[in-house]
Amino acid sequence: MVFQSLMRGVGDVKTPVYIVLGTVLLNLILDPLFIFGYRFIPAFGVSGAAVATIATQGLAAIIGISLLIKGRHQIQLHVNDLKPDATLIKKMFKLGFPASIEQSTRALGMTIMTFLVASFGTLTIAAYGIGSRILSFIIIPAMGLSMATSTMVGQNMGAKKLDRVDKVVKLSGLAGFVFLTIAGIIVFLFANQIAAIFIPGEIETIQSSASFIKIMALSFGFIGVQMALSGALRGTGNTMVSMVLSIISLWVLQFPLAYILSMHTGLAEVGLWIAFPVANIIAAIITLIWFTRGTRKQKQITEDIQLTKDITKETMIEEGLN
Repeated sequence: MVFQSLMRGVGDVKTPVYIVLGTVLLNLILDPLFIFGYRFIPAFGVSGAAVATIATQGLAAIIGISLLIKGRHQIQLHVNDLKPDATLIKKMFKLGFPASIEQSTRALGMTIMTFLVASFGTLTIAAYGIGSRILSFIIIPAMGLSMATSTMVGQNMGAKKLDRVDKVVKLSGLAGFVFLTIAGIIVFLFANQIAAIFIPGEIETIQSSASFIKIMALSFGFIGVQMALSGALRGTGNTMVSMVLSIISLWVLQFPLAYILSMHTGLAEVGLWIAFPVANIIAAIITLIWFTRGTRKQKQITEDIQLTKDITKETMIEEGLN
C-alpha cells in the first residue's frame, strides 16, 4: 500500500497496477492449488486461500521494495532513509490517522446496517447482500477517481498552482457525477437481470433485490461527486475534514434515516433502501459546500500572501534596497 501511494505521488500509476494485476492472476492459480492440493503440495482446505494470499501479497511487497531500492521509478531508497524521523512520523500520523478512522467507520457502519437489515428476515438480508455487491462495484471506480484526484490536487498544491487545483476538482467532480450517473441508469434499467445473476429462479428475492438496486441506482452520480471531493480534501491535507464528512454521511444521515424510515413508518424494508440515496445526495451537497468554502479561504490566504510579497518587493525597489 505504501509503495502504491509513493508511485502515485510521483505520477506513476501504471507500475502498481501491473504488480497488483500480476499478483491477482497468480492468486487465481494458487487458490485452488493450496485449497485442493496437487501432488507434493498438501490440501490446506479453506485456509489454503489465506496461504495463497500471504504468498502473493508478500511477493508484491518484495517487488515494490526492490523497485524502490533500484530507483528506477523516480524514488530510490537508501539505508539511511530508514532512520526514524520523529517530525515526519508525527506529520504522517496526523494525516493518516483520520483517513484510517474514516475507512474503519465505513466498515463498522456496514456491519451495523446488516444488524438492522437482519431484523426484517432472510429475504431482506438476501436483497441487501445483492444490492451491497452492486454498490461495491460502483465504489471501486469512485475510489479510483478519489485517489487520482487526491494525487493531482496534492501535486498542484505543492507547486502552489491553486488554479489547477480548481480545474482538477471541477473536472473530477463532473466526471464522477456523469459517468456514475450513466452507470446508475444502466443498473436501474437492468436491475432485475442483474439480481437474477446472483439468485436465478428466486422470483421474490429478485424482485426485492431489484427494488433496492433501483432506489439507490439513480444516486450513484452523487457518490461520484462525494468521493471526488473527499479525495480533493485529502490532497489538500484536510484528512480530518474528510473523516468528519464520512462520519456525518453514515452515522448522522444514513443509519438514523434507515432506522426511522424502516422502524417508525409503514415503509418497512423499503425505508432501508430509501436511506441510501437520500444520505448520498445530502452528503454530496454538504461536501460540495464545505469544499467550496475551504477553497475560497485558501485562495484568499494565498492572494493576501502574494499581495504582501508584491508590496514588500515594490517598497524595497522604491527605497533602493533591491
